[in-house]
Amino acid sequence: MIWLTALSVLVMAAAAIAVVRLGNLMAAVVASSVVSLALSVVFVILRAPDVAMTEAVVGAGLSGVLLAMTLRKLGNEEGVDDED
Repeated sequence: MIWLTALSVLVMAAAAIAVVRLGNLMAAVVASSVVSLALSVVFVILRAPDVAMTEAVVGAGLSGVLLAMTLRKLGNEEGVDDED
């Protein structure tokens, strides 16, 4: 069980870094949903299935869909180009 928790934490850390580093905003939304799904796995390991289910539905599902729909409505899925 420890290895599954460690793997979930590594996935969360990698996805959180990806959220900040990605230039494509839609990819950042997907990475944000991955963070929520990995957190749901941690909650299942901690034997809190009700919290895990809520996190998966709200954190990954609803938030991801709302953010993706907002990006499509704004027409800015690609993100902002850095002019360094």
